[in-house]
Amino acid sequence: MLVLGSARVDRLVDLPRFEMRLTSLFPDATLDALEGERGWLEPRFLKGDVVYLAIQTMVLRLGGKVILVDTCVGEHKPRARHPAWDRRAATTYLAQLAGLGLRAEDVDYVLCTHLHADHVGWNTQWAGGRWVPTFPRARYLVGRAELAHWEDRRKGQGAELVNHGSYEDSVLPVIDAGLLDRVDPGDALLPGLRLRALPGHTPGQVGLEVRDDGVRGLFIGDAMHHPVQLVRPQWSTGLCTDPELARMTRRSFLDEAAEDRMWLIPAHFMEMTGVQVKRAGDGFRPVSL
Repeated sequence: MLVLGSARVDRLVDLPRFEMRLTSLFPDATLDALEGERGWLEPRFLKGDVVYLAIQTMVLRLGGKVILVDTCVGEHKPRARHPAWDRRAATTYLAQLAGLGLRAEDVDYVLCTHLHADHVGWNTQWAGGRWVPTFPRARYLVGRAELAHWEDRRKGQGAELVNHGSYEDSVLPVIDAGLLDRVDPGDALLPGLRLRALPGHTPGQVGLEVRDDGVRGLFIGDAMHHPVQLVRPQWSTGLCTDPELARMTRRSFLDEAAEDRMWLIPAHFMEMTGVQVKRAGDGFRPVSL
C-alpha cells in the first residue's frame, strides 16, 4: 500500500511475474550499461540478461471514490499469439479486490492509460454468452487521441489483428454499454486528480496525477516498464510507437520526480506500488526499495 496524503493506493496483481530478454524488451540495451547497478537490480528485477515484470492494476481511493488504473489481462480472453494470456481462468483478481473490502459495484472510475491488451482485459468479463463490463457502475475513461488511434488501426487491419483482438472484447462492449468517456490531458477527474499526457509508448497514452496534502504522485502506465529505465532513461521498448517521444516523455517526468520528490506509480514494476527517485549521473536510482 502507498499513502499519498489522504489518498491510498493498492495493487491487484494479475500476473505476478513474467520474463523477457533485456534486448527483446529494449532494443538499444546492453548488459555493459548496467554494470555497477546490479547490486540493487538483482535478483528482484533482473537476472543475467533476463528482466522480470508484473502485470497489475492500481486501486486508488480518494475522497470517497474508487479508481482503478488499468485492468491487466483478464480471464477467458482469446490471445492465441500470447500463450500466457490465452483464455486464462480461475485467477484471483476479483478476490484480491474483495480482500480490499471492495466489490466490482463499488468502482467509480476505470482509467485505461492506453489500450494495449494487458491494460484493458478486466474491463469486461464473460457472462450470459457475451462480454459485459466487469464494473457496472464505473465510468471507463480513455484518452480521446488513444481511442481514435486504435479505431483507425481497427478499420485498417481488422479487429483480430489489433491488440490481440482486445478492442473487440474489452473496449467495444464498454462503449456499447454507454460507460466509456473520452477524456483529454488536463481534465480534472476529481479535486486533486488531473490527467496528463504521456505520449510515445502509444500516441494517446495518459497518466493520472494526484496532489493531496502537499504530496504528489503520477500513475505512469507504460511510460516506463522496468527499473533499468531509471539507469538508462533513453531505452524505449520495441513496443513503443514513437521511441524518441517516449524517451522525451520519460525524461521529463523523471526530472520532475527527482526535483519534487513526486511518487511514480508504474504498471509493471514487480512487487512495487510506487517509487521515488534521485539523480545518479546521467540517470536516476530509487530513493529506497
